[in-house]
Amino acid sequence: MPLAPPPPLRIGLTGGIGSGKSTVARRLASHGALVVDTDAIARRLTQPGGAAMPALRKAFGDSVIRPDGGLDRQQMRQLAFADVLCRRRLEAILHPMISDETQREALAGIAAPVVVFDVPLLVESGRWLDLVHRVLVVDCSEDTQIARVVRRSGWTVDAVRAVIEAQVSREQRLLKANDVLLNDGIDEAELARRVDVLWQSWKDLGAPTL
Repeated sequence: MPLAPPPPLRIGLTGGIGSGKSTVARRLASHGALVVDTDAIARRLTQPGGAAMPALRKAFGDSVIRPDGGLDRQQMRQLAFADVLCRRRLEAILHPMISDETQREALAGIAAPVVVFDVPLLVESGRWLDLVHRVLVVDCSEDTQIARVVRRSGWTVDAVRAVIEAQVSREQRLLKANDVLLNDGIDEAELARRVDVLWQSWKDLGAPTL
């Protein structure tokens, strides 16, 4: 009878907007990690016909619905940042659905050596800290965050700052980190090299009991 594979090491990957977290996730996936992307799950839930759309329409009305039936993410973002009660209603709808889908994807990758949970608000949610073995923070300065997001998305500086201010501070995030990748003033090749070094350091850790 073949031996069951060892349980995977569970990594919580987080970082502020524009930190380079997605680039790190892709590099980890190239090494064989299963990456469970909670942002991608949220987008699927809120696309036309997505499972969350009936509840979102009922809670917030047609003003947050695009003509194609999907969620107007920009409009919803503005409402959520302006009103904490609105944000909590949104989270109450989406978070349980995201959690269920996250667990389903993680179970599907049980044979992977490492499962990476890509969670932008990992520190803010609190519960994620009990579900992973280690927390990896991708870190950079606020100026770097703003420059990257403006360049890639065309947002205004004020819009990016509003997102940064809605997230926990850089210092709070770093306090929860087991591993930190500094992605400031380096190119993508150097970031990839740093990810490779970190991956090597994880290889012999195994998966301690949560």
